[in-house]
Amino acid sequence: PPAAPPEPVRLTKVTLTKAAPSVSLTKQGGTSGALHVNLNWQVRKQFSGWSSKFGRPAAMHSDLDLDLCALYELTDGSKGVVQALGNAFGALHQPPYIHLDGDDRTGAVSTGENLTVNLDHKNDFRRILVFVTIYEGARSFADLNATVTLRPQHGAPVDFSLDECTVPSPVCALALITNTGGDLVVQREARYLVPERGVSPQRTVDYAYGWGMNWTPGRK
Repeated sequence: PPAAPPEPVRLTKVTLTKAAPSVSLTKQGGTSGALHVNLNWQVRKQFSGWSSKFGRPAAMHSDLDLDLCALYELTDGSKGVVQALGNAFGALHQPPYIHLDGDDRTGAVSTGENLTVNLDHKNDFRRILVFVTIYEGARSFADLNATVTLRPQHGAPVDFSLDECTVPSPVCALALITNTGGDLVVQREARYLVPERGVSPQRTVDYAYGWGMNWTPGRK
């Protein structure tokens, strides 16, 4: 009888957990093209306040401004940050090959916040740390229900949810992407950080991960 055709590669979504926190993008087939990193969130206690004006529940945190950011280190030793603050939106086709797609001020945009990484330049990356800061609207991530999804142009998506936040944290390290011998490994961090007094969220992430950057104050 003729040989059976080879089974197609079934690339199913990978959900990272505390027990299994990392995955290789290469093994998932995600080695080129654009990698979209998305942060989507809802507020758990959405309907605790009533709006008399409309006679319907009013969403709290409607003014919540979450900013998706990334610290990067390239193989040539250059380091930097991609963030809305100071309009440091990055670039896809020149260093740092990471681009922030915009700034969702309201959470009303159903797509949330998006960051794109150009995997055609994966050999230029040493490490990328994706993190999120609360710019205004809340002092901490308590009651936020957030999911992080990394979608390679080719290959299966990787996602994970954030644990419940129990500390007064305005900044959360989401995922660390490391280049190990040409293989990009995504590690779920989901780590809430509490800045010391007078230390910015960005600098707090830098200290926690030993990035070693020089910071100047910025504003949006």
